[in-house]
Amino acid sequence: MKKHSSQKCTANSPENLLIGIRPIMEAIQAGRQIERVLLKIGLDGDLFRSLLELIHKHNISHQFVPIEKLNALTSASHQGVAAFVPLITYITIEDIIGQLTERKEAALLLLLDGVTDVRNFGAIARSAECAGVHAIVVPAKGAAPINADALKTSAGALTRIPVCRVPNLRTALYYLKDSGIQVVSATEKASKLVYDCDFSRPTAIIMGAEDVGISDAVLKLSDEKVKIPLQGEIQSLNVSAAAAVVLFEAVRQKIV
Repeated sequence: MKKHSSQKCTANSPENLLIGIRPIMEAIQAGRQIERVLLKIGLDGDLFRSLLELIHKHNISHQFVPIEKLNALTSASHQGVAAFVPLITYITIEDIIGQLTERKEAALLLLLDGVTDVRNFGAIARSAECAGVHAIVVPAKGAAPINADALKTSAGALTRIPVCRVPNLRTALYYLKDSGIQVVSATEKASKLVYDCDFSRPTAIIMGAEDVGISDAVLKLSDEKVKIPLQGEIQSLNVSAAAAVVLFEAVRQKIV
């Protein structure tokens, strides 16, 4: 990252961190992708209000935090504001579908609903890349950040596989269904086994958080609900392991 200003990240800041009101405003105005903005509680002033207006205009996730949290992120002068920028460039879901339509390829997409653990996300991305998934789709809020830990756990997969960040998973699912893509949810609530699902069709697979699974609102939009047969006493898989099982069943069906 080039250091155009002393207000940007320093050697003591994370590599995906921008600090200072003006640098963050410039980044937003330049169309740079912003993950999340942290604002000091009680911050005020004309410049701050201009920044807040930009944040609202562009629907950027933001949070008011104690100054101690900002000080823990960087030893540089942050002016009460810090922004996390993605380490990758996101692609729109419309672009992915357009590319697949042009290439006449049957889509294989992976949607993550409520997966917030960074290492799980990285491991899922690694399996997805190995399985030939065309893109991973995550919600703008309530998803694991793509940071250095995620990149490391993914073994570089997150620099190779496209990632779509959407404002709302349900809206994205309506778009996918309208595009002729079947929606398959992996859930223990299903009666159908994953091996009985037809993955030869254009498919979007949904995996949910380990604790609560896929949300009811998302499950209602599923064309198929499938489960992995479990024989042991624990009766649950880590979400990254479960994702690998489902993805490679799709791969098996495509090569047999």
